Amino acid sequence: MTKMRGVAPFPKLWARRTSMELADGIQCEVMALPDLVAAKKTQRDKDWPMVRRLLEAHYFQNRETASAAQARFWLRELRTPELIVECATKWPSLCRTQTRRRPLLAYAQPGQEARLEAALKAEEWAERQADAKYWAPLKAELEQMRHERLDPQSGSRGR
Repeated sequence: MTKMRGVAPFPKLWARRTSMELADGIQCEVMALPDLVAAKKTQRDKDWPMVRRLLEAHYFQNRETASAAQARFWLRELRTPELIVECATKWPSLCRTQTRRRPLLAYAQPGQEARLEAALKAEEWAERQADAKYWAPLKAELEQMRHERLDPQSGSRGR
């Protein structure tokens, strides 16, 4: 379980990491936001509100001075209908080009928030299903290894 679904290998993650300083002066190395968002697209309920909040915070911190790369990232990843519409309105040509990659951007227009919300739920559901499918054989392998370690005669641990 050393490889997460949808995330680059560790050397690439490390090269893209972000450094931050905590209040007590300790320096921390953390995953870059795009990698963290990709890593959090799991089947776990607690990950999706975190993805949404991380993206919202990044958007609000950077929207006034955003680069085209940041706008493309938000158009690909934002989870909040109102912010997707705002982003699509601010960068319409980028939105058009990203619609091929993320079809729900076709609903990124004022008055279409309900359709956009439904499409976001469908997108999340598909990611959850893909995550479950990815981990199923790995979980089965771990379970098999666990059973092989048990002594079938006595139920105690083997060597």
